Amino acid sequence: MNPAPAPTPTPPLRVALVEDDPVLRDATQQTLEIEGAEVIAFADARTALGWLTADFPGVVVSDVRMPGIDGIAFFAELRRIDPDLPVILTTGHGDIAMAVAAMKDGAADFLTKPYPTADLIRAVRAGSQRRALALENRRLREETGRTPGHAIPGTSASAERLRSVIEGVARSEIDVVLTGPGGTGKSYAARLIHDLGPRRSRPFVTVDAGVLAHADAEWLLFGREPSAGLSRTGLIERANGGTLFIDGIAAASDVLVTRLAALVETREIWPIGAARARPLNLRIILARQTASGEAEARDPLWHRLGAVQIAFPPLAERREDVPEIFRLFVIARAREYGLAAPTIGAAEWRHVQTHDWPGNLHELNGFARAFVLGLTGDGIGTAAAPAPSAATARPLHQIVAEFERTVLEDALRHCRGDVAAVQQMLQTPRKTLYDKLAKHALKPARYR
Repeated sequence: MNPAPAPTPTPPLRVALVEDDPVLRDATQQTLEIEGAEVIAFADARTALGWLTADFPGVVVSDVRMPGIDGIAFFAELRRIDPDLPVILTTGHGDIAMAVAAMKDGAADFLTKPYPTADLIRAVRAGSQRRALALENRRLREETGRTPGHAIPGTSASAERLRSVIEGVARSEIDVVLTGPGGTGKSYAARLIHDLGPRRSRPFVTVDAGVLAHADAEWLLFGREPSAGLSRTGLIERANGGTLFIDGIAAASDVLVTRLAALVETREIWPIGAARARPLNLRIILARQTASGEAEARDPLWHRLGAVQIAFPPLAERREDVPEIFRLFVIARAREYGLAAPTIGAAEWRHVQTHDWPGNLHELNGFARAFVLGLTGDGIGTAAAPAPSAATARPLHQIVAEFERTVLEDALRHCRGDVAAVQQMLQTPRKTLYDKLAKHALKPARYR
């Protein structure tokens, strides 16, 4: 029986309470503190805005009806500070329509006065857990940003080139076009460029084929003013100050493609029903699937960007990186399911090294998922790998060399880069071991 995953620790409750009614403010603060929450109370939104920052590790609870800056405007300002900050709105009966609109724009919850104490505590706990997860993910991304050399796995010339180009491009504000077959890591690279760049603390918004093909795509992307119905901030405007990643343009209608092309050139949007254009501060990253003729024909945006282009090769052209990427996928999937990472056997390694992976990273990740769940079966390496054709056949010495490299990498990881321990483990003369490490460009220091 597989061990159950460890329970997620309950994060401490931290609440920024904004309420102009002093009696209700004091009562709500006392209620939250009885539940163990740390509460900072504010009498107005302006004071709270001067105190709250993007790293606030808690939840905001705010009234809607307040003098000066009301709760809806306050929520909009908080979205600019940090779109991941959970905001719970408390409203009177007449404010429900506004609160529903705020919920659609990303508010965590809303409570109608007078609300039960249990509902407030439930909403605060849920928002606190969501906030803890968002900050943890942000911390991990920042750690990735401090070690960009390991962000793109692999030791091939292609991997080295991608690491170098991405690190250099990320530091600038220039737009980027990512090209390559499907599943080669373009979406991952787009997020990496954002996380390594000066906009890392600002929004990263993805517009993919699912959004572009949606019946309400224009409304979802560009938003609409109250005069055109229930107002909504579009996805594009939510990326203001940050990065907009457009992937799957072939799914968009001709009208939508024209509007997006105008956005690329002017950095302005016209929400539905708006009287004037809104200027935006955006970095745009565009993904192009170069293997598809339709995608190229329906993609007039890329050549208008004046951007740096980064080409992503298929896995078949960087075979020496596949074992390391497969290991990372196995570890990630095991963590996802709360399982111990299984030992990778000879059959799996044979399949990993001989299969051509036409689905690239998507296919390799799927195989790792099946392997972790025990769904690959015996002999998967021979059963699943296609017979080599004239186009895919490789000489025996190349296959043997790749297997030798995999064994050496496994040993280096197991011994944490200790060459003496690797020598003892593999029972290989020291000079022979160093020769083989040099042959495969493996540096023990990287594994320490």
